[in-house]
Amino acid sequence: MRKRTEPVALEHDRCVALGSSSSGSTAAVLDPDSRLKRNLHLAGKGPAEPRCAADAGMKRALGRRKGMWFQLRKILLCVLGLYVTIPFLIKLCPGIQAKLIFLNFVRVPYFIDLKKPQDQGLNHTCNYYLQPEEDVTIGVWHTVPTVWWKTAQGKDQMWYEDALASSYPIILYLHGNAGTRGGDHRVELYKVLSSLGYHVVTFDYRGWGDSIGTPSERGMTYDALHVFDWIKARSGDNSIYIWGHSLGTGVATNLVRRLCERETPPDALILESPFTNIREEAKSHPFSVIYRYFPGFDWFFLDPITSSGIKFANDEKSLPRMNPGCQETPAISLGSCLVLSSPFSVKHISCSLLILHAEDDPVVPFQLGRKLYNIAAPSRSFRDFKVQFIPFHSDLGYRHKYIYKSPELPRILREFLGKSEPELQH
Repeated sequence: MRKRTEPVALEHDRCVALGSSSSGSTAAVLDPDSRLKRNLHLAGKGPAEPRCAADAGMKRALGRRKGMWFQLRKILLCVLGLYVTIPFLIKLCPGIQAKLIFLNFVRVPYFIDLKKPQDQGLNHTCNYYLQPEEDVTIGVWHTVPTVWWKTAQGKDQMWYEDALASSYPIILYLHGNAGTRGGDHRVELYKVLSSLGYHVVTFDYRGWGDSIGTPSERGMTYDALHVFDWIKARSGDNSIYIWGHSLGTGVATNLVRRLCERETPPDALILESPFTNIREEAKSHPFSVIYRYFPGFDWFFLDPITSSGIKFANDEKSLPRMNPGCQETPAISLGSCLVLSSPFSVKHISCSLLILHAEDDPVVPFQLGRKLYNIAAPSRSFRDFKVQFIPFHSDLGYRHKYIYKSPELPRILREFLGKSEPELQH
């Protein structure tokens, strides 16, 4: 028994001694957990450090991604909240829609002096200011035919007014929303019409450009009526044509219906890029794309327009007309006598009608112009007058406001208005 136990005791003593001299090795043998901990400790040193740095970089990248996603989610929630809020805001504040319809606060080009039309290349144009009503002033441009451009140099307003009585016909141009009478495409059209031998009279409605007043359908209609009467009083028996563009087609039909009521119709009405009514136009406008399928679109967006007194319904509407019980006096202006109550559609106009529309018009869809023509053409009121629709192919690229570029325009006007071949001046 002694021989057997002595080696065991010696081995035990040796292990104890060895443990006292190299405790780390013994711990590694006897304790696997401590061995693992030591290996992990050593892993943080030496060649393993780049791996640890890469792990830290990956954690930072993941943190940045989470932060970006959090910010993106916040932005999306804000956009969604704004998208849902806007319809309610417009419904509660109908005046917002009126601003968007008129866009009279958008003055493009901005840095031009409307008192100096010659700065826009109209060196045979005079600037006037007329006062349709008390506290309302409108700026007017009168461009004489190009054949008079030399004679017109240095002439005053009286000379221009007297020139309206010449044998040259007159076009009263009613521009659309946004901008002023000095807009680039409008100026180019004046030049074309002037070169064809027409006087061109145009103006900014109250609230546009340098004109003073608050815009409204009734006010715009009366401004046009006032300018027409001003022209008529100075032009004798000269032909007067009304030309409306875009929103100006609504003003033009209002004006012509009023003139037909009082039996002083113009010689012709020209509608460029017209619409049927403001509700259909607003629904088709590019601005409405993101809300077109929004639940309650008509209630949120279209009803506030009509509740603001804006209809411009060329197909069927309540049109400004004279209140039978209202008489114009020094204390009551004619504009105050205009009321929106008589049923109207373009088919009740009794003068020649020409509609011009580009197939690629992105603002007023081509089909609205065609629809308006289909309403007017079979009307009995046009039985003794010409009604013509001229489409411009989309390949021409005339879009909403560049029909003036058409080389066919002089021929179209000559054939429709019955004017002889004009002498072009260069």
